[in-house]
Amino acid sequence: MASERTDYDACKKRVLVIEDELSITSVCRRVLAREGLEVDSAQNGKEAQDMISQKEYDFFLIDIRTPTMDGKEFYYWLKRESPLSAVKAVFMTGDAMGGDTQSFLKETGQPFLLKPFTTSELIAFIRKVFAD
Repeated sequence: MASERTDYDACKKRVLVIEDELSITSVCRRVLAREGLEVDSAQNGKEAQDMISQKEYDFFLIDIRTPTMDGKEFYYWLKRESPLSAVKAVFMTGDAMGGDTQSFLKETGQPFLLKPFTTSELIAFIRKVFAD
């Protein structure tokens, strides 16, 4: 007997977490899954590019500083390759005071979450992103 797809399944949002710190990735995966999201993760923008070629995502939670291809480079690539997907980008950073990061965040106008964050802050942030 084939399983039927429910409305909830059809509406399930998919997020790609791009983060190189495994402890933060683990927290994000656990918290976002509890919020009913389907969560994939990549350790850098290059891995994320490969994943995007295989799946569509409802939003991207991007650490600005990752090795190989950082969050800024990934965002600019996404904006060139898929402008509609770029508006789904939200950022995480522990360096909001740095001039480059501050300029980047202002330029993009995208929401961002400061690290370190609590699980409650992550939940509130994600709920706000989906409400907007």
